[in-house]
Amino acid sequence: MKDFINALQFLTTLGVGRAEVSSPEKFARSMLYFPLVGSILGSILALLGYLIQFKLQPGVGGAILLVAGIILSGGLHLDGYMDTMDGIFSGRSRERILEIMKDSRVGAHAVIALVGMLILKYALLVEILQLKAWPVLIIMPALGRMSMGIGTALFPYARKEGLGKGFAEFFTPGRLGVTALYTGVLAGLLLNWRGVLVWACTLAWGYIFARFVTGRIGGLTGDVYGALSELGEVMCLLVAICLY
Repeated sequence: MKDFINALQFLTTLGVGRAEVSSPEKFARSMLYFPLVGSILGSILALLGYLIQFKLQPGVGGAILLVAGIILSGGLHLDGYMDTMDGIFSGRSRERILEIMKDSRVGAHAVIALVGMLILKYALLVEILQLKAWPVLIIMPALGRMSMGIGTALFPYARKEGLGKGFAEFFTPGRLGVTALYTGVLAGLLLNWRGVLVWACTLAWGYIFARFVTGRIGGLTGDVYGALSELGEVMCLLVAICLY
């Protein structure tokens, strides 16, 4: 139960306090519950989307869902996404890329990548509302958080130290298998065969992106884990819409 609370505290702004990092291994165990926390966030978004349809047009509803998702997660993964894109698309050496990703200042690549991703995500959310595909909103955050597990369990950590290093060292492929099973079953129950395809495509995309980044900087960082979550959500929406 403590691991679940840690995951809820770390990933959301739902008012349950701050996550306790007593040891990297204990904190890494909370990753088992990341997809579950994601499905809780998704359920909130699905309920919100269902209620929106009675009073608002999909264009307005999509904006509300986009902002609600950011508020519920505290923008945690967007920060990592921006830092990742700032570094990866700088065209610099491995060492310089890592320096750029660690820099708190926001560069042009980060802004361009953020605006592009948010526009795409908004358009996809509008389409989801038009299709009334509420189950997709439930699995979207779950698969996003699942994508983070791919990075931590299957790829090395690029830095000598950092919060993400504990995840990389102690979140094993076996634990990844547990979370993959949970998200796969959830997607299948909510969307039948379409859910399985959405699940498979999202995980495959997460692996491809993690492999690409590893090729550039020799591993992943906590920022990249955040990027994996954001990109996983977008891929989930995109594939789901193609299958509806």
